[in-house]
Amino acid sequence: MTREKSFARKLYENRIMWFMLLPSVAFVILFSYVPMGGIIVAFKEYKTQLGMFGSPWAGLKNFTYMIVSNKLWPLTFHTLAFNFAFISLGMICEVGFAIIISELPLKRFKKTLQSLTFLPFFISWVVIAAIILSIFGYETGVVNTVLTQLGIQRINIYGDPSKFPLFLVVVRLWKQTGYGTIIYLASITGMDQEMLEAAEIDGANIWQRIWHITIAYLRPTMVIMLLLAIGQIFRGDFGMFYQITGRSQLLIEAADIIDTFVYRSMVNSPNMGMAAAAGLYQSVLCFITVLLANFAVKKIEPDYTLF
Repeated sequence: MTREKSFARKLYENRIMWFMLLPSVAFVILFSYVPMGGIIVAFKEYKTQLGMFGSPWAGLKNFTYMIVSNKLWPLTFHTLAFNFAFISLGMICEVGFAIIISELPLKRFKKTLQSLTFLPFFISWVVIAAIILSIFGYETGVVNTVLTQLGIQRINIYGDPSKFPLFLVVVRLWKQTGYGTIIYLASITGMDQEMLEAAEIDGANIWQRIWHITIAYLRPTMVIMLLLAIGQIFRGDFGMFYQITGRSQLLIEAADIIDTFVYRSMVNSPNMGMAAAAGLYQSVLCFITVLLANFAVKKIEPDYTLF
């Protein structure tokens, strides 16, 4: 009773803060936990007239679709490989760019540079795909037009599946680096500048200060951001892959991911059960990956784990 009264008293004393927290809690419950009931669709032969609970059970039939079509492993590999490149190279670029901005002496130049790199994040993938096509298009692209006038052979990015994945990685880094830099730059801003000044007085050069102080200070943030990113490592950026690759069968073979495959399958044959099965497959893989990553971090740096 004492414990219950104590909790009730604390709840009453902090009632304003609890009311402020209530909308966020309601949002998470409504849009994150309630939709989890839709998992049942992955195991049913969904029929619109019967609804989610009235549709007949299909067992694992919806899961065998991708296996039978020999698409499961290539799609999983593409999704994992692309996201691994996005996460690893993205973190390197974001941390490096944040450090560069923090070391620049001119405040106005720093703000201008940060704004210019942050701007691509607000451009939709539809617009970016149109811009890229106008620049690198084989027939009318600006780059190939200039190369032709200079007597140099045209570059066919959209016709070379071996180089297109690298092209997608570069485009992704260009769009996302500015946004990710903000988080690390905020951490650097909150760092005690006296440590850097003391290291400089002791004779440490700029590279030693960056490596032993700045990056060491950013390690907790880097680990947290890495764990959060790993939680989505089996979910691809549908907008990017769909808009840039378009309907080119040549590029689809080199850059097809689970999300785009499910979309095309739904367009050709509206099967809600198959889409739900693919989503559940992705979620389970992401959940297992987060657990493994968090376990590895707990063994190395217990203070940096998510749970």
